[in-house]
Amino acid sequence: MRYQGREVDVEGRVRLVMEGGLTARDRVGVQDFVLLENYNSEAAFIENLRRRFGENLIYTYIGSVLVSVNPYKELEMYSKPQMERYRGVSFYEISPHIYALSDNTYRAMRTERKDQCIMISGESGAGKTEASKKILLYYTVTCPINEHMTNLGDCLLQSNPVLEAFGNAKTFRNDNSSRFGKYMDVQFDFRGAPVGGHILKYLLEKSRVVHQNHGERNFHIFYQLLDGGDDDLLTTLALERNPQNYNYLVKGNCPRLSSVSDKNNWKVVMKALSVIGFTEEEVQKLLNIIASVLHLGNTQFGEGEEGETYITTETQITNLAKLLGVDVSALGAALTHKKLTAKGEEVIIPLNFEQAMAARDALAKSVYGRTFTWLVEKINQSLALKEEIYHSGKGCSVIGLLDIYGFEVLQHNSFEQFCINYCNEKLQQLFIELTLRSEQEEYETEGIAWETVQYFDNKIICDLIEEKHKGIISMMDEECLRPGETCDVSFLEKLEDTLGGHPHFVTHKLANGKTRRVMSREEFRLLHYAGEVNYNVNGFLDKNNKLLNRNLKEVMRQSDNQIVSHCFRRKDQKRPEMAATQFKNSLMKLMEILMSKEPSYVRCIKPNDAKQPERFDEVLVRHQVKYLGLMENLRVRRAGFAYRRHFEAFLQRYKPLCPETWPNWHGRLADGVSTLVNHLGYKAEEYKLGRSKIFIRFPKTLFSTEDALEAKRPEIALALQTSWRGYRERAKYQRIRRAVITIQSGWRGMKARRRAKRRRQAAELIRKLIKGFIYRHEEYCPENEYFLDHVRYSFLKNLRKNLPKSVLDKNWPTPPPSLVETSEHLRRLHMRNMVMKYCRRVQPEWKKQMMQKVIASEIFKDQKDSYPQGVGRLFLDSRLEREQINLKVVQTLGNDKVQYGVSVVKYDRKGFKPRPRQLLLTNTFAVLVDRTKIKQRIDYTALRGISVSSLSDGMFVLHMPNEDNKQKGDVVLHCNHVIELVTKLAMMASKVNTVNISPGSIRFVVARGKEGIIDFVRGSELKVAKGKRGHLLVIAPQINIT
Repeated sequence: MRYQGREVDVEGRVRLVMEGGLTARDRVGVQDFVLLENYNSEAAFIENLRRRFGENLIYTYIGSVLVSVNPYKELEMYSKPQMERYRGVSFYEISPHIYALSDNTYRAMRTERKDQCIMISGESGAGKTEASKKILLYYTVTCPINEHMTNLGDCLLQSNPVLEAFGNAKTFRNDNSSRFGKYMDVQFDFRGAPVGGHILKYLLEKSRVVHQNHGERNFHIFYQLLDGGDDDLLTTLALERNPQNYNYLVKGNCPRLSSVSDKNNWKVVMKALSVIGFTEEEVQKLLNIIASVLHLGNTQFGEGEEGETYITTETQITNLAKLLGVDVSALGAALTHKKLTAKGEEVIIPLNFEQAMAARDALAKSVYGRTFTWLVEKINQSLALKEEIYHSGKGCSVIGLLDIYGFEVLQHNSFEQFCINYCNEKLQQLFIELTLRSEQEEYETEGIAWETVQYFDNKIICDLIEEKHKGIISMMDEECLRPGETCDVSFLEKLEDTLGGHPHFVTHKLANGKTRRVMSREEFRLLHYAGEVNYNVNGFLDKNNKLLNRNLKEVMRQSDNQIVSHCFRRKDQKRPEMAATQFKNSLMKLMEILMSKEPSYVRCIKPNDAKQPERFDEVLVRHQVKYLGLMENLRVRRAGFAYRRHFEAFLQRYKPLCPETWPNWHGRLADGVSTLVNHLGYKAEEYKLGRSKIFIRFPKTLFSTEDALEAKRPEIALALQTSWRGYRERAKYQRIRRAVITIQSGWRGMKARRRAKRRRQAAELIRKLIKGFIYRHEEYCPENEYFLDHVRYSFLKNLRKNLPKSVLDKNWPTPPPSLVETSEHLRRLHMRNMVMKYCRRVQPEWKKQMMQKVIASEIFKDQKDSYPQGVGRLFLDSRLEREQINLKVVQTLGNDKVQYGVSVVKYDRKGFKPRPRQLLLTNTFAVLVDRTKIKQRIDYTALRGISVSSLSDGMFVLHMPNEDNKQKGDVVLHCNHVIELVTKLAMMASKVNTVNISPGSIRFVVARGKEGIIDFVRGSELKVAKGKRGHLLVIAPQINIT
């Protein structure tokens, strides 16, 4: 077997196991009292409590028992994240908490399918009620629920404020003391969800209704009604807000509490009643009863001359009868008379003043007590398992919550303290019995020899109280039923006669001289398991004999208030049981219930009487430790082994201390634990190995092991960090690798699907195109619509890509037949758009260029070979720089500025000798310049025309008038920029229409009456020479146009 367990929680965090707190034991104590070295020392026990209380660690274990100290302040340890922290965690894995016990009980119920119970005990003010609330809250939050279960959870939680209002009161020790015992069953279905509940109540302190000690109050509901009820409600109930006006509320002289808001609590109770399912009518009738108790307390009696009793407060009795729904005269008669049956005849006997007062108080206690019983029954109806939702309750498991009074020792102990302490004796007996049984069963399961445990068996005290015919309760019942006058003193004398030799029973008469000085003659002492308690017998018989006058019962049965008539309905039994016997029987049933379940325990301790946080009263705590039997519990738990753990948990925690078990043990767990303890040097008497657990006898053995682990932690941390980093990087690589593979697979799949999709679409497209091509000459129809649309689309798309980029580009795609007209329209629009855009972009200088090029085109296009080359070049403003023109020439011209200048070659008219000249154009004339001298002026008005050849040469002739004597004939010139020069000259002289382009020869005037001829031929290169017949021969090179 290979063991690799890790202590991590649901969120991946390492849990703080319980043993981890041992390293700080000197500061915060141990988390389990079983680990105390000196477990027999009460001082060591209390010191451990004090240390933990000082660190706000209010919970400590005694084995499986949870000890809770009331902090008297809010602690950040009950949030929902805290609940999740303890959910599903083993009991000893993390620090002690009420949630740990709650979760352990819940999981035991789920896994073992056996009913569980949690017994909460402690004296008033120790936090029992708050503990039960926390347990219920934990189950309602963490258990699986649906809509019905949510309502049930609300009812479970809302039952607490209702029961507290009607069953709790302010006592000398506690502002919210439960004056009744409560056992609640919470039912869970097979999924572990709460589906029902049931409440049992025990021994309500009804005497508090009519009497309270100084500094105490009546039940909360009376003060909440007066302070929180609205004016209309109080008017209906004939009540006033001041509690001092009511006799049943003034005896404790404590009408208000600074720590409690009765007004706010009233709102909480009213809301809770609505959530539980009380109707408005039921709430009103319930409040009528509460108000009637107050009016009953204010009912006064007078005594006549012959000793008869009568009612003096007519208003009170009227209001009382109205609220109870009974006849006022019948009620008055029942309060002042008693009905007896003698020899088969009914006799009505008047009551004296004391008897009438007692009857009034008995009625008040009976009405309130029975109403409280009805209230619990009503709550049980709302909590009951719904058969229509859950067809059978047989598969349900139960967790019981017992919130019951702890051992009480007051300055004046009466019948109630006697019953409470009797209950605690029974619970202690059950606790010791179940604890020993649990210990013995664990030892037997693990195969370890059971060692007999010496402990105090309190069965002798339980028998002293409950034994038939000989017990205190039996003798109390006999005294109550004995004919003739009975009193509490005669009851005490009977106890002395019957129990005089009992070792746990003492009276003033039976005690020695020293004891007599601290006991009165009306007291008896019982030696309980928790200590000695003196009980005053005054009132014992009256409280035990809770019989109500028969005529008062009959009046109540006739009530119009359904709650009252239900509470006083006639029962089959002839005579009801006495209070103590009834309590004993209910306690026996409770013991049977608890014996049938697996128990868990919460022991609550009050740190001080002042209800102050961070105050620890050692005397008070020692008193409670003694009365709760915690030391006895610890001694029983430590009788064998102080510490025990499953092999798995023990090996997982301490395996770093042995090289053979670190980091992992391969093999049986028992062998691994044996190897570990042998390496640690455990002696044979220090431990035992069971079948699945290791048992360590002495805490010091565990402490030394824990200290060794603490010293080893740095080395462990380094090894773990190294391993973790390696693991993390390997895991990271694996994640990346898996992610890459996943992405690649997904990408390949997507590509394949896209390829298949494209093929399908292509095949469909080809079919459409072929079918459309076949029907292309038909009218537009479904068979050819896609093809024709495609042809149109293709043409428009092609047109978009091949639109002409300039106005000179005349190319245009050939349209399909269906788009000929559209294509022509688009062509015109595009051309117009290009022209418009081009015109917007043309600058003034470019406009000038364009105008010159247009003129050049008009003159030379398709007529002169050098036109394409010439017009393609940029026409300059001048071919001569300013410094190339002689200054004297410029001065000679005066105001006529040179607009264009170019170098030319002039050929003489005689001999055709070439002479370099400059041709300067102004706005009105042109001049030929030889260096600094103007050789000839040519007025534009006198210019008759311009002749050029059709070849690629640069020759041109300026024709002058013959009749002008000043002119010497036509001017023959040659220029390399003939296209540019002629265009500018024609524009300036306005002679565009007089430019002559001759294809073969040009005739010109040499002198008056004489002509010359220039012949033009094509050759390989440009050459100008005098030819035959005296002509000027110009050979023009051939221009290759590609």
